[in-house]
Amino acid sequence: MIPEIEAQTGASLRRLVADRGYRGHNAPPDHRFKVYISGQKRNVTKAIQRDLRRRSAIEPVIGHAKQDNRMGRNYLAHAHGDAINAVLAAIGYNFRRLIKWLTLLLLAILAAVFAERSAKEIPAAA
Repeated sequence: MIPEIEAQTGASLRRLVADRGYRGHNAPPDHRFKVYISGQKRNVTKAIQRDLRRRSAIEPVIGHAKQDNRMGRNYLAHAHGDAINAVLAAIGYNFRRLIKWLTLLLLAILAAVFAERSAKEIPAAA
């Protein structure tokens, strides 16, 4: 799996951040990288701690994307189907965020229009 990740990203891995369920890898011996597991105390710098926290922040988003976009069961076949399902889930997630932002923008515009209209209708006290 690790050589495939390097081939897809075009970069060599120097650091691997994993959760407590990580149980080793079968990467070729010429691959040199360090593995850091969440909860690890030794040899952990500030940058690595930041990466561990970042990973912890991403996991709930993945869980919600799976649940909200019905990714628990993939009805599309083979590896291409898996990729399509993941892309469509990401599109749905981003589209939901866009709809929420546009709703807030519309509410702000309507509030400004109604505030201006009510200011014109109420005559100034003379």
